[in-house]
Amino acid sequence: MIFRTTTSRAGGSALPRVRTTAALRPLHHRLDPARVEEIPFRADDGVRLGLTRIHTGAADRPAVLLLHGHTASADMFLLPETRNLVDVLLDDGYEPWLLDWRGSCRLPYNETGQRYTYDDVALYDIPAAVNHVRERIGDRPVFVVAHCIGSLTLSLSMAAGLVPGLAGVVSQGVFLTPKLAGRTSLRMSLAGELLKTRIDHIPVDFRKVGLWSKYTPLFALASRKASCPDPTCQILHNSAWGTGASLFVHENLSEATHDRLADLLGPAPLWILPHLRRIELARSVVRWHETDHRYRHLPPNALDAAGRIDTPVLLLAGSDNGLWLDSQRLCHDVLADRQPQLDVSYTEIPGYGHLDTFLGRGAALDVFGHILDFLGGRR
Repeated sequence: MIFRTTTSRAGGSALPRVRTTAALRPLHHRLDPARVEEIPFRADDGVRLGLTRIHTGAADRPAVLLLHGHTASADMFLLPETRNLVDVLLDDGYEPWLLDWRGSCRLPYNETGQRYTYDDVALYDIPAAVNHVRERIGDRPVFVVAHCIGSLTLSLSMAAGLVPGLAGVVSQGVFLTPKLAGRTSLRMSLAGELLKTRIDHIPVDFRKVGLWSKYTPLFALASRKASCPDPTCQILHNSAWGTGASLFVHENLSEATHDRLADLLGPAPLWILPHLRRIELARSVVRWHETDHRYRHLPPNALDAAGRIDTPVLLLAGSDNGLWLDSQRLCHDVLADRQPQLDVSYTEIPGYGHLDTFLGRGAALDVFGHILDFLGGRR
């Protein structure tokens, strides 16, 4: 193990030591390995992240930075069993970059490392990645396509003015106005209180925890009224880590993708729930750290600071999103009323849920065209 001590970029006292290891779990893809550059990369507070560049051999392509959701990873954009988003971007003349921010299941410390809040992702991870991409590509345009918590934390970075001048942003699932179903919000609160003294994470791979483990009741609860016999599918599709929500429309996944769910999504940390709960109650992305001077660059409430957003935004959502419901439509309506000068549009994908907008076997036909149309109009 390596321990590294860093100092705050704001000139404050030394930050806590961050535990890192030498290697990330390899990406699973079908690209020529010579085109895939894994970049040694750390956030501004010293935490080891993953940053991957897909080389194209062209020096004039706009860059597209892809941000995964919490407990997922860059693998969600590289599915070898289907035509994935990286394939589509390459064919349409873009250079994909993939960030594994500190909530990625590829990172070796994901279940054992230092705890964090979404403030850390917005302040340290995303701005550092955008700046690194810009340093490498010069004055070419930089777009961002972000999913779920990757999108939510990006909205906080944008409202803080930490990633100015992006050519465009595609936000999938949720952006500035998170909205959960009442039962999901209630279960999230109860789970956080009842389980926090016993477990740190809710796992998704039943094979790793076994039948006689403390997690068995969670899997049993998730299996109630489930149509699929696979425990991982049950806790994701039928329960969303025990919250009662659903992460995808089951029939939209190919058999190969369905069988890889335990690799594509990792355990959900319970210690992040207080921040997520505060965000959901506020119906806005709010800062967790109220007195720590290191986070003073982030606005207390991102929605109140949305006037600082200087980037065109496409809000994308499946019509059957069982996790964030109609958060994106709500965001569009709120911004149209409060910040009518912003360039914000909304597109709903019929028959899709949340994760399947990227993992679905038909996503290249049903979803990715909307992304390409948006990017193409601003490149």
